[in-house]
Amino acid sequence: MKAFSISEIRQIIDGELLQGPDNLVIDYIPYYKNIRKHKRNVLIFIQKKFKFDLNYIKSRLPCAIVIDDSYDKLTSIQGLTVIKVTNVKSALWKFVHYYRQLFTIPVVAITGTCGKTTTKEMIAHILRGNKIVQSTVNSANSRLAHLHYLIGINEHTDAAVFETAVGMPGDVRNACRYFKPTIGIITNIGACHLNACKTIDAYVKAKGEMVDGLSDGGVLILNADDEKTKSISLVNFKGKIVYFGIKNSADFRAIDIQYSEGGMSFTLKCKHGTYPMFIPGYGDHQVANALAALAAVNEIGITMNQAAKRLQSFKNLGRHLEIVTGYNGATIIDDTWNFNTTSLEAGMKVLNHVANGKQRVALFTDMASLGDYSIQLHKEAGEIVNKYGVDTIITVGNRAKEMANYALELGLNCTVHSFTDYNQVYTLLKEILDENSTILIKSFGNNTTIIKLATFFKN
Repeated sequence: MKAFSISEIRQIIDGELLQGPDNLVIDYIPYYKNIRKHKRNVLIFIQKKFKFDLNYIKSRLPCAIVIDDSYDKLTSIQGLTVIKVTNVKSALWKFVHYYRQLFTIPVVAITGTCGKTTTKEMIAHILRGNKIVQSTVNSANSRLAHLHYLIGINEHTDAAVFETAVGMPGDVRNACRYFKPTIGIITNIGACHLNACKTIDAYVKAKGEMVDGLSDGGVLILNADDEKTKSISLVNFKGKIVYFGIKNSADFRAIDIQYSEGGMSFTLKCKHGTYPMFIPGYGDHQVANALAALAAVNEIGITMNQAAKRLQSFKNLGRHLEIVTGYNGATIIDDTWNFNTTSLEAGMKVLNHVANGKQRVALFTDMASLGDYSIQLHKEAGEIVNKYGVDTIITVGNRAKEMANYALELGLNCTVHSFTDYNQVYTLLKEILDENSTILIKSFGNNTTIIKLATFFKN
């Protein structure tokens, strides 16, 4: 974070100094009770009085707080600087807007149902070849962390890349208020978080907040192959639109896609010419992620030859269709990061390729956060499983069981085992997994039991 004196901060947020030195230098603003527990010289915005924790404040002395109400026992605390404002929330936003406008660097914001973390990591990896980059860590994209990531930008930062997820309507809009992206990407739109968004249309609209969140003259990067993305209105968008795709005409298009050793080979066609590309990680979806990343870094001034060279050394993320030889010689495809119909189709394609004639096993748990659409989307998942085929299905959960049974109703010829106890799953897998089998493990990311199971069979 760029450092500020209390005097400078008071001017930015229109604050009154109640106690403490005006020359105290602040170099960090934590979101409340964040993990940097021992950081000092911080500025804490107390937005809700019931969250005021005197011991927490004392543990960070010398520090400063911003308040808009009276708090007892503050004047007796040595090393505490107190700034009073009319409204703490408004003061915070004043600081956010001021801080962001200090830096005229390219800022990329990425949303989408699938691929946003991988695309973000690809962009950051390419840019770090010769730039200092601030980015979200893995998929830690909570709205509580926006300020933390924003103030990670300083005088030395050349570019920033942030993942903006949708837990509920307004999340992308809120993230864009912090980051003010110059480049926005929507990787694709499937169906997720419908418990909060309520309807698929509302979920699409929530992803589409990226359009209004871009700065004037910003660049919007869209998936030309994604049907739901096409329903987002672009009528009022005044910036530049860049499309990437595989099936349809696009500014950045992949042709001659092939599975290669350890990843995907393809030829990039864009206005600059044609370029041979290789990206670690299997599946057409990985190619689409790379296309979005290539479109973004092109806007930042990276040549496609440079990008192609850097992509080759990209390390695919763990639990994102992670493929290893594991228990008893079986091939394990760990795709436990997320589970929705979009990622399922990608996983089934990869399962068929990797199995290459071996016995195909698929382990499914219930998909989560689908609200009233749960039955419908689990049926759609059954259709996908039937479309690509599998020899053995193992399910844990009522919805996953219904998904498998629906695939059978559609004519899928396979064996189905449905359990409620993970110990039964362990027992069965130990019996059936060998060097002639390949298993795809699909689950929602926070299922710790299935993560432990996948880890066991990978080792």
